[in-house]
Amino acid sequence: MQEKTAVIISENAVAVKPDYESEIITIIRGNDSPKAAQTRLEDYHGNDIAQAMAELNLQERKKLYRVCTIPLLAEAFEHLEEEDADRFFGEMDIKKASGVLSELEPDTAAGILHHVEKERRALIIDALPADVKKDIRLIASFDEDEIGSKMTTDCIVIRENLSVPDAMSELVRQAEENDNIATIFVVDEDGEFYGAVELRDLITAKKDMALDDLVVTSFPYVYAHESIDDCIEKLKDYSEASIPVLDNANRFLGIITSQSVVEVVDDEMGEDYARLAGLTAEEDLKEPLLQSMKKRLPWLLALLGLGILVSTVVGAFESVVQSLTLIMAFQSLILDMAGNVGTQSLAVTIRVLMDENLTFAQKMKLVAKETRIGFFNGLMLGTLSVGFVGLYIMLFKHKDFFFSFAVSGCIGVSLMLAMLISSAVGTLIPLFFKKIKVDPAVASGPLITTVNDLVAVITYYGLSWLLLINVLQLGS
Repeated sequence: MQEKTAVIISENAVAVKPDYESEIITIIRGNDSPKAAQTRLEDYHGNDIAQAMAELNLQERKKLYRVCTIPLLAEAFEHLEEEDADRFFGEMDIKKASGVLSELEPDTAAGILHHVEKERRALIIDALPADVKKDIRLIASFDEDEIGSKMTTDCIVIRENLSVPDAMSELVRQAEENDNIATIFVVDEDGEFYGAVELRDLITAKKDMALDDLVVTSFPYVYAHESIDDCIEKLKDYSEASIPVLDNANRFLGIITSQSVVEVVDDEMGEDYARLAGLTAEEDLKEPLLQSMKKRLPWLLALLGLGILVSTVVGAFESVVQSLTLIMAFQSLILDMAGNVGTQSLAVTIRVLMDENLTFAQKMKLVAKETRIGFFNGLMLGTLSVGFVGLYIMLFKHKDFFFSFAVSGCIGVSLMLAMLISSAVGTLIPLFFKKIKVDPAVASGPLITTVNDLVAVITYYGLSWLLLINVLQLGS
């Protein structure tokens, strides 16, 4: 009986995930000596420290800064959100701040320094080692939308004229201070990028083998002043752990790691989603009310103007509505479908436009394809609408067969035309923005929907006025 009970207990047992965050908070709030607390904290990952920092108050975080070693603090800062990293960094004294900064990746350090007030920034930079100061200033010299602002100098660089044994010695020497050693980058005597060597190839090479035989001279690269948008597709096309970044004279400056590529793509997607939603920038839960309002108001004001225009157009067809009130009941059907189709075309077009090498012919092919899709979808849904709406009017509104299917026929044709035009609009607007050098994601969902509302209103009421009232004389 006892054995059976033990089996049941073991089968129903659920593994409980350790709550490292609470453990770290307990250590900081406890009475251990600084040395004892430091020893205990070194058992935790930097990400766990980062998570705990957000739950501590200011005084407790200051105790954490004093107790933690600089390498562990730096590791924690690498896992913090940008906003939290900027805030917590400002809470540390100059000496500790410069120590943490010197341990961070140069691009992370440059990003944090960008938000530090001028006087404090100067003091921190002065306290940095000369080599770290040089790297940070290099990365900080690039604009935030340039790929050079995301690079790191944490890599192995060797000269092209070395022998295999000398290259191995140089690798061992530099590996003490650099983490990214999977790929070794080769430069000439002027510092120009020559190629790359995989670590495995160098390790397994024979001593008398020429280094040049190991160098891949067709290795991908980007230029530091290229925009991030232009580089994303190029970086995603390669599965390399790191890609070299060059200046305009082809001199090697640093690398973009695969982790940085993921972060860059994530940031760009976040910005695009924000714009698609009609925002001027991303926002989060901690953002102040006024700041969130400022991000949303510009597009809302523009859309208000377009909405007034749509209402004005509806008002112009007031006589049509008075003569045939029933058509008002189906206005939302036309408007909603036109907006949905336009948003679908917009999403497809923005995704395709991420390819910077798209030719004019390919763009026109995209327009033609989206228009065809809109036409055939509209034809199918319009045909269904004729049947269903006609039966609805005849059975529930008690109208005769001719009246019912004349109105439903007008609705079906309007739906088909609205979907056809909306598909074209949802494709052409982002193409137009791209042509005039504006981010096509600015052609947001709300904008496309409002423009298509205008198209649908004109199509629907225009056809109702022409076919139902003037041709078939169905108005009162």
